[in-house]
Amino acid sequence: MNRSKDLPKESFNKISLEGFVDTHLHTGPDVKPRLLNDIEAAEEASQEKMSSVIIKSHLETTAGRAQVARELTGLDVIGGVCLNTSVGGLNVEAVKTTASMGGKVIWLPTISRDEIDFTRKDNWDKLEEILMLIAEKDLILATGHTKVQDIFRVIDLAVSTGVDKIIINHPLTRVVGATLDEQKEMSRKAYLEHCYVACLPGHDELNPEKIAEAIKEVGASRCIMATDMGQIHNPPPVLGFKTFIGTMIELGISWRDVELMCGVNPLGLIIDMVTFIY
Repeated sequence: MNRSKDLPKESFNKISLEGFVDTHLHTGPDVKPRLLNDIEAAEEASQEKMSSVIIKSHLETTAGRAQVARELTGLDVIGGVCLNTSVGGLNVEAVKTTASMGGKVIWLPTISRDEIDFTRKDNWDKLEEILMLIAEKDLILATGHTKVQDIFRVIDLAVSTGVDKIIINHPLTRVVGATLDEQKEMSRKAYLEHCYVACLPGHDELNPEKIAEAIKEVGASRCIMATDMGQIHNPPPVLGFKTFIGTMIELGISWRDVELMCGVNPLGLIIDMVTFIY
């Protein structure tokens, strides 16, 4: 049974999101229609007693928007910048500006991936400068839609420059498509972020069993669960998050592991911390 098409389940509505973080959320304003704007998404997360959400745009920095949402709702809303061509590609000034406005996440190119060739020396030099700044400002590096063969090179360079907060986005989807062995290798130096939107109709329609299998193979201590939701044709992100969690539990993932992937692991990246005892 493809559980993604059964969304929502009544029992999933009762799942608590208290203390959890959605590290991958698309909100408005945007060039594409979004289900919620920044404030609405923060309010919904706050009502669920979530700790934080990270809002992402493919086209602009969300650092300033996050600050406004944070001030208006009281939720720890976090922004960043995705290094697509709309912000100048591998543009260190875009990273500096984002950091100066309180942004914490630097995504490598997504929709511009095929326009930015990491094999070119000039791009590699720009990337190294950006990674040095990420390390200096204690930011999070997220790999965006980077190809598998480039991810390993990027991770090695990032670690060599002092970056110690790395997220691999979309490891199982078509845009990356890492094998389990490749994911295990990546997890030695980074967290693997699995997003529920990949399971939904109109997206990758990934079987949730594949995500559960990857989590069990890699280990929940090196994974993050998020939604990547906010599209106008999908359910609200908080419902997607609950459905993702409920589906993983049905597939044999323990609540303790859910707490790691939705709370402890992302919080450890967002804030300098912490010892959790279970």
